Amino acid sequence: MRLVLVGPPGAGKGTQAEFLSSHYSIPHISTGDIFRANLKEGTVLGLEAKSFMDSGNLVPDSVTNEMVRDRLTKDDVSNGFLLDGFPRNVMQAEVLRAILAEKKAPLDAVLELSVDSAEIILRLSGRRICRNCGKAWHVEYEKPAVLNTCDACGGELYQREDDKEEVIKHRLDVYQEQTAPIVSFYRTEGLLITIPASGSVADITERAITALNRVH
Repeated sequence: MRLVLVGPPGAGKGTQAEFLSSHYSIPHISTGDIFRANLKEGTVLGLEAKSFMDSGNLVPDSVTNEMVRDRLTKDDVSNGFLLDGFPRNVMQAEVLRAILAEKKAPLDAVLELSVDSAEIILRLSGRRICRNCGKAWHVEYEKPAVLNTCDACGGELYQREDDKEEVIKHRLDVYQEQTAPIVSFYRTEGLLITIPASGSVADITERAITALNRVH
């Protein structure tokens, strides 16, 4: 199974990627992991990316594209992969199509996790993180026994800056502007599968597998 996972921030991509990669026995490849691996190993691409990051600039698509191209040459992708965080725009989607065409291994599907913006804001703005152990809690869905105190270690809970409502709304606007066009791109390519990403994690996973098994 060669799969791309798309969806807005807070849609649960990371959680679903973990379950789907395990179910299909394929590696979960996130751009974050690729960047960290290249930086840690001090590769030419990693050093190039670091020079942009150190100067406070975004890493250009050309560097990201080459990192992904390199990652897709590894032995563990012979039976497929799940890409998460790439492509982020139509240009990257076209590059990915060209990379896979060279390998004669086209995508099987692009899975879109669809969630209402109001629900995403509730999910993310209600999250609280323990300063001590890092465990995540939620003011609605997973409340600690004592307000603002971690049940696991007694540490203080806080709200991350990027979980504040105005920041979440901005992130959703950026997603719509930059990433949502790839949904249209893949719909035109006949690869898009959209599932509702509301409800329990298990229900969403079952929905995803059922939909993917129809095309694989």
